[in-house]
Amino acid sequence: MGSFLNNPQWYFFMKKLSPNPPQSPSDSNSPLSDITEPAVSARLRNPKHADPVSHIFTILPNVDTPTLLCHACETLASLNVLVTDLACNLESSNRNVALSIQQLAVVGELLVNRALDNIDPPEGVPINQA
Repeated sequence: MGSFLNNPQWYFFMKKLSPNPPQSPSDSNSPLSDITEPAVSARLRNPKHADPVSHIFTILPNVDTPTLLCHACETLASLNVLVTDLACNLESSNRNVALSIQQLAVVGELLVNRALDNIDPPEGVPINQA
């Protein structure tokens, strides 16, 4: 039964059952990459140059610390949910990377919650001063 594998004519008559894989994003030259590549390259060459994206999203200077921490905690909780949902759709090493990001979000959320508790301890919880 294994002798037909040694026959070169067998390979000649085999049909390809799977389609060609789609082109990877690096194979296609999209207009967006033509626009973003110079900006990213410029930032990598001069890391002290201000990030233009940071000027789009700003936080008012007079926002108090507990409010900032509450919003940071909610943002990290949202990131946790998003990355967990993403990880459910991935396999192998990509799933592991997504779960690692999810764990970092959880750790960040725990740190922010502890900072909030340090600023305004919940009732009945003893204050732990270090």
